Amino acid sequence: MKKQQVSLTGHHPNPKVIALASAAMLACSAAAAQTQVVKPPVAQYWMDVATNSMAGMDDMPDMGALGGLMGGMTGMPGMGGVSFGATRGMMPGRWLDLAVRTQRKPAGTEAVQTIPPGQAMGPSLTLLPVKAQAERPGRQGGSVDEVPERPKGRILFYWGCSETVRPGQPRILDFAKAGVEDYGKFMMGRATRDSGAKAIPGHAIWPNETHRQKVPAGASLTGAHALSGDGLPASLQFTLGQQQDFMPKLALVNQGGGAAASQISWQSLPTAQAYFLNAMSGSDNAGTTEMVIWSSSEVPEPGWGLMDYASNANVDKWLKEKVLLPANKTECAIPAGIFAKAEGAMLRGIAYGHELNLAHPPRPADKRIAWEPEWTAKVRVKAMTMVTLGEESAAASSRRQPRSSTEEPAPADAGSKPPLGIPGLPDVGKALKGLFGG
Repeated sequence: MKKQQVSLTGHHPNPKVIALASAAMLACSAAAAQTQVVKPPVAQYWMDVATNSMAGMDDMPDMGALGGLMGGMTGMPGMGGVSFGATRGMMPGRWLDLAVRTQRKPAGTEAVQTIPPGQAMGPSLTLLPVKAQAERPGRQGGSVDEVPERPKGRILFYWGCSETVRPGQPRILDFAKAGVEDYGKFMMGRATRDSGAKAIPGHAIWPNETHRQKVPAGASLTGAHALSGDGLPASLQFTLGQQQDFMPKLALVNQGGGAAASQISWQSLPTAQAYFLNAMSGSDNAGTTEMVIWSSSEVPEPGWGLMDYASNANVDKWLKEKVLLPANKTECAIPAGIFAKAEGAMLRGIAYGHELNLAHPPRPADKRIAWEPEWTAKVRVKAMTMVTLGEESAAASSRRQPRSSTEEPAPADAGSKPPLGIPGLPDVGKALKGLFGG
């Protein structure tokens, strides 16, 4: 009797199926063989663009060395004047951070960036290499047996645009009971890898110690930009449009508060992709600390890592997850009473602009052709603001009672002093005082 061949599945082999499978395997092998060769760019360029504002303050006065010290203490660069990193702080004004590096000059190269006339900062800006700093010696002394006293207090976390506290809220972290893992879980939130301008060795940056011109209030980045310098490709030039220009100020109008809900509203910004708000207060009563945190996210997200630039892909993802507010949203409510006991609760808001990524020459569509870019460029844009809750904002007051141009401002109380001893900055001082429980 003739034996019949049987497949491993128990079915008779089909010659057509075998042929199709063989063809698919050959196609996969061919595709793998055609994986495109991608080489790193000769030069990389970064531009971070920020518009910052504070309620009742159009611009931040230069406080010199004192401002620099405060900037370091509060994490708000720019208090001592124009300095690199101000795009990551909260000082009012328009800020730019520029950085460029080239493989041809690993230690960094001086570069000149020609800028459009509308930027109103002259014909060009000079980027200088970052100097390498010697490592600081580690901290000496101190006993390894020292155990800090466990603090007394708690953190209350609320989320969502709502006039009332939603079921299941707040989440509470009790300092007396929480372990290291509890802190980690409670503080965990979304964030993105920093891919913008950095002041690190090998990079040339602006502003720098020699060139630190202030960006004018009416400056515009739209138009042609080009960089030149030893080791930089001659082709490093590009044009920016409206989506990468400075965004208008994000002005939050704050009404209500205390035992009632806080009604927050703002005018839509033309180039904003999304918005996010969060608020925080701190208080200290007889050694017991209580911190209240709120965010505008529809899901539990404190937003520690969201008050920063975000890629277009992350903005799209977080919109789908209902973490961010859509571009057509112009109002949000903070639940009644959650900040009623706070003095100077601080509210922050961010509008995410459009990130632009460029490369020259463009990546070939044919994977058999290696991609060897001469340069890449990344431009990131955002607008941020900060106001104090519990006090009606200047914008809300002006909407209800416009002041006559001839009306004199009310005289200040002769016996009052701005908090923290910062002349002319009562709102900021009070916010910082509330934040740090002073």
